[in-house]
Amino acid sequence: MSFSTHVLDAVTGSPASGVHVRLEHEGRVVAEGRTDGDGRIKGWNPGAGVHRVVFDTGAYLRETFYPEVVVTFTVTDPERHYHVPLLLSPYAYSTYRGS
Repeated sequence: MSFSTHVLDAVTGSPASGVHVRLEHEGRVVAEGRTDGDGRIKGWNPGAGVHRVVFDTGAYLRETFYPEVVVTFTVTDPERHYHVPLLLSPYAYSTYRGS
């Protein structure tokens, strides 16, 4: 199983670079890092089960209603790739199961 994410800044219309992201499984941090210049993190391999990806949006945005965005998802097939993108603005966010 591989995992990636992509954070896009909806205000500027550009990738959100430098966002701190951590991946948790069963209450433990299994990976963490910062989005690159294209707003991406890739290559994490957390395995099957329920996971949480936590975005530190408060450190990225000067003013935000959501200082942290947490997306919980289930890996049912460890052989597949899982992509969780985040579209971010100070007062809204959206996510979906990417490819």
